[in-house]
Amino acid sequence: MSYTPIRRHATAADFTRWEALAESMSDAALWYAARDCRKVEALWRRVDPVVEGFYSDQASTYSMVLARRRGR
Repeated sequence: MSYTPIRRHATAADFTRWEALAESMSDAALWYAARDCRKVEALWRRVDPVVEGFYSDQASTYSMVLARRRGR
């Protein structure tokens, strides 16, 4: 199986989709998803800022939902 990174900037629709998905995820699933996105973000740092930014946005969305749930 090959992997093709998302080579575009995140759109408003992406943020809406991520927020909706996050609402259906457990706290543990959100934490792991955000962590995985941060790992992918780090892999693309200094390689491709578009891919890095996409995964950074996704990780931030999941982290914000988790923080909101925890009352932070």
